Amino acid sequence: MRLLSDFAYGIYVGPLPMIAVVGFITYALFLVAALLMILRRRFKGFARRAFQLHRWTAYAGLLAATLHLLMGLSLYV
Repeated sequence: MRLLSDFAYGIYVGPLPMIAVVGFITYALFLVAALLMILRRRFKGFARRAFQLHRWTAYAGLLAATLHLLMGLSLYV
């Protein structure tokens, strides 16, 4: 867990630690997944592709959220 903690709080991207960057990426992925379903209603020809993209974007968001959680918990373990 020390390795994960060093990765989360030791690497900075600009002024932000890596855990904050992964958090923003997670939020963006979930926002894109929601927007895909909104766009699906507006563009009927986009419906099938939107659902497939929605699913894979949500999976990537869950993976990023899990990494974000583990980085956050690594400080306390």
